[in-house]
Amino acid sequence: MPGKSTITVHADREVHPSRAVAPPIYQTAAFSAEDAETFAHGAVEPRGKDFYTRFGNPNHAQVAAVVAELENTEAAMVTASGMAALTTSVLALVSAGDHVIGQRSTYGGTASVLLNLLPRLGVTTTLVDQTDPEAFAKALTPRTRLILVETPSNPLLQITDLRAVVELARAHDVLTMADNTFATPLNQRPVDFGIDLVWHSATKYLNGHSDVSAGVLAGPAEILDRIWDVGLLTGATLGPIDAWLLLRGMRTLPLRVPRHNANGLALAEELSSHPAVAKVHYPGLATHPQHKLAVDQMTGFGGVLGIEFVGGFETADAFLGKLRYPRRSASLGGVESLAVHPASMWRGMLSEEQLAESVPLGLVRLAAGTEDTADLVADAVAAADAVLTEAATT
Repeated sequence: MPGKSTITVHADREVHPSRAVAPPIYQTAAFSAEDAETFAHGAVEPRGKDFYTRFGNPNHAQVAAVVAELENTEAAMVTASGMAALTTSVLALVSAGDHVIGQRSTYGGTASVLLNLLPRLGVTTTLVDQTDPEAFAKALTPRTRLILVETPSNPLLQITDLRAVVELARAHDVLTMADNTFATPLNQRPVDFGIDLVWHSATKYLNGHSDVSAGVLAGPAEILDRIWDVGLLTGATLGPIDAWLLLRGMRTLPLRVPRHNANGLALAEELSSHPAVAKVHYPGLATHPQHKLAVDQMTGFGGVLGIEFVGGFETADAFLGKLRYPRRSASLGGVESLAVHPASMWRGMLSEEQLAESVPLGLVRLAAGTEDTADLVADAVAAADAVLTEAATT
């Protein structure tokens, strides 16, 4: 298999051949057919590329080819966002009366799907402590059809034992899906551990430039065809220009991720001993309770860390206001550093009770970009110093 940099540059070359070095943008809603047979085939071909853009587009197919090879899967498909990838999948894979297992520490949108959307459709859900492999087994029921995992988790950076989840799921004929947004296929490939489906908010690291909203799914073609059928009905279609921008962003993914990894680790190491900080959540730290598991499953630990402040909600919010380089924003994975206070951001997604169970109120999620490491570290330390000084004088 070629290296990952080679994959990101060349894996889509034969998808829709052209003499253009930079792939064209296929900004069209529909494609013509030479004859009735070709037209009829295009109308039913799963994940096609030249019938109607809601069914597929050459730019979609190019992204999918790269993602599938990066994730070591048979196939891939694109959606309008990471949430579209998730919701389209669960709508395709479970029905009323079924049961789904998820994680307590997970992205707020995922938690909302599990706690709010699926129960309205007659699907029961259980959220477990993903740091305890036995918790998944205890939550299993005869009606369990799907297990959703996210590792590292957002925003606590907890690690899920993928091998243990897969062993349990296969023994009971349950599908598994992993959110690989934080890790990226450069740091972790869940399919290598037996996970059935992988999804990403491609808005984040895959695109890497904060100018696209997109999602991707990767896995067996047969399962993706089922999801694609539902995607036709929900209309969660990625625009051709956005797909083209996503492809362009992925070309440099292997160049960007090592810098994200280095910056994340440097920030975690420096802030973990700061007196204003109660705890740093980052799987690359030797003090992380699941560090050995992270080393076993990952080749790098990403650019996201959770910083838990001694002063709680107010101190966390004040820290954000004192940062020079990271901007207060809900996203991550771009070349620029971003930081957010999850307890503030997720108030609109979760109830107060759900929020209290999901995230510490004094936690800041800091997503390191690709800036110079020394600049980011100095900035974060100065901001932490400032909130510590303010706390001492009040």
